[in-house]
Formats: sequence, structure tokens, C-alpha cells
Amino acid sequence: MTRATAPALLSALALVASGCGKDDEPEPAASVTTPTRTSTVERTTRVEVLKRVDADGRPVGVDGGGFDPARIYERDSPGIVTVLSAGLPAEDGKGGEGSGLGSGFVVTAEGEVVTNAHVVTSGEGSAIRPAKRVYVKFPDGNQVPARVRGFDPYTDVALLKVDPQGLKLRALPLGSTRDLVVGAPVAAIGSPFGEEQSLSIGVISATGRSIQSLTGFATSGAIQTDAAINQGNSGGPLLAADGTVLGINSQIRTESGDGTGVGFAVGIDTVKRSLKQLRETGRVRYSYLGISSQPLFPQLVDEFDLGTRFGAWVQTVSAGGPAAKAGIRAGGARKVFQDQRYQVGGDVIVQVDATAIRDDDDLADALADKEPGETSRLTLVRDGRRQVVEVELGDRPLDAPRRP
Repeated sequence: MTRATAPALLSALALVASGCGKDDEPEPAASVTTPTRTSTVERTTRVEVLKRVDADGRPVGVDGGGFDPARIYERDSPGIVTVLSAGLPAEDGKGGEGSGLGSGFVVTAEGEVVTNAHVVTSGEGSAIRPAKRVYVKFPDGNQVPARVRGFDPYTDVALLKVDPQGLKLRALPLGSTRDLVVGAPVAAIGSPFGEEQSLSIGVISATGRSIQSLTGFATSGAIQTDAAINQGNSGGPLLAADGTVLGINSQIRTESGDGTGVGFAVGIDTVKRSLKQLRETGRVRYSYLGISSQPLFPQLVDEFDLGTRFGAWVQTVSAGGPAAKAGIRAGGARKVFQDQRYQVGGDVIVQVDATAIRDDDDLADALADKEPGETSRLTLVRDGRRQVVEVELGDRPLDAPRRP
């Protein structure tokens, strides 16, 4: 599924040679040079892994009770870092190099750090290119080179690796998005506009959002929050009351170009799937169906007599893609209803294998757990009748097909 108008990504980027930055960027950040040396270097790695469970293994708040931002900051901020990237290819086609600044957090004692892909890359789709040099700055003043083990442009996740020797590492525990509740308090820690170790608090404003990726495909399962996040917060954690990571702060949707917008974090369950592949192979693969679809609502169903109240209404089918090969039909004639144009006559996907599909996000979630090359049985409603087709899923391309 393709994305809507692009919200602003949150890394702070300065194109040093060309003198211009991305849209909705702040004033250029200071260029990145040699990593800072500290006066004292520890000889061995010190590792602190935070465990927040009671005697029965159940999560508890960092203070054993309610939401305590000060306590969350005290416990988690030592594991939150600033990520500096240099040697980013200029996006204006004029050559030169840029630098970037974002946030990140430690996830393992071996020196793994998670951030956003757009913090350590430039460009989108097949034009994405990684930074030549990346550094990680820790709260204790240590600043060390990092290797990009891999990045996932479909979910905007990157996995970095630093040499843990001589560092004090605090790995943050990863939570889950399964039981998120709108209104639950959250905290964001990062480096907005380069102001390191900044804390903001708010609530979960919504769950199950779809946000843009770096490829044109939508990333589902995102968290919307009113906690203040700004450019430079990219890659930092969104934290629950128990101090576990709920997501990676990634985007802000704004019309003013500043931080007075709606913030979004990539859900941690999505991040976990990405990290598993990046650790194993350094790259990611996602299944691909090759359609664009439209969610249903009662008046739309009645207007076009779709034969089902729930499902994903197929609007376009990519030529030569898996859906086209399986005979899934797109809409043909165009018709305007409630000031929106629809492709009329397409199939409605109501089930993937044993999973019922109520809307577009359900379809995306059902396909997210499938592997490229895997065969799935899709139940369709076509001309008011149900039928089942088998689809061999493909590899998702780096560039989403454009809708006509």
C-alpha cells in the first residue's frame, strides 16, 4: 500500500557542501569530524541490563507504581545515545556530502544500537545510500565509531554496532505493542535539535496508525503520541511507564515545519521483526502482493454494492505482480463518491489464510508475517460471491508502484 503526503522525518541533517537541506529541516547542524576523545577510558566493558519484572515475572513500573518521568529518565537515559553520521550523499544531485544527527538506544551488551534508517542514510527507495561514517555519542562523554550492520527502509529501522570495549553500556528492555491503550502515559528521550538527553512526556494518542516509509510503502502498527518530538529525536525510544521501549520516534506530521505537529513512533513489535533479519543477514525481505486498496465504510459499501461490510477493496493491481498472476482484479471505471474518486469493480479481500481482513491495516499485518515465495490463500468477494485464490507472494521492491 502506498503512502500519503510525506510528513517530516525527525533527524537533523546538514548538507555541508551543497548548502541546502531537506524540506522542513532546521538550520544546519554542525558538521561531524573526528570523534571526541575522553580523558578517561575504562579498560573493560560494563554492562547494565535493566529488568523490570516482579517475582512472578510480570512487568512493573520503574518505581513499582505509577508513571514517574524522573525515575524513567534516571533509569533509561544512560542507555540513550546521540547518533552522528557523515559522508551522506547529497540529495540535490550536485555532489558534495552531508552530515546528520539523530538519536538511538542500546539494545544488547554486545554494543548493538538501534536508530532510524533515515538517520544514517540519505535518499529514498532505490536511491537510498548509507553514510560513509557513523559515530555514537554516549551520555558519559564517550564518542566512538559505529558500523551500520544493516538498515530496513520499509520500517525506517537501522542496526548499528559499536566496539563495547571500554564503554559502560545500559541495554534498554524492549516492550510490546500488543496491549497498548490510548491515553496511557509515555516518555520520549533523545536529542532534539542536538540538545542531548532531552525528556518530554505525553500520552498515546492513537494506535495502529499507518505512516510513510523510505520506499513509498506504508508502515503499519505505528504509535501516535502528543509527547513533544522534534528533528533530532529520530531513532530515540518512546518509553512506557515501566521503562520498556514501545517504539522508535520517527516522524512528525506538521504544516508549520516545526515541532507543533503530530508525532509517530514505529511500533516495537515491527522493530523486533526488522532486527531479527538485520542480525541474521544484514538486510530485510518482506512479502509483496502488488495491489493498492481502499478501506470500506457503510455508505461506500451501499453505494457500490460491494457484497461485504468488511475487507480491503482492490483499486489497482501492479502489472506482472503476484496478485496479477493470481487473477486478482482491480477496479476499472472511475466514479466519484463523497468527493473521492474510486476504481469501481475490483475484488474485496476479506481473508488471508485463516485471518479475517476488516480493513487495509489488517491486510498489511497479515502479509507482514509471510515470507517471499510463500503461498497464501486469499478469500475474495467478487460480484457479490466469495471465491478463493492462491497467491505466491513476491519480494517487496524498494520503490512502491505509482497509482494511475
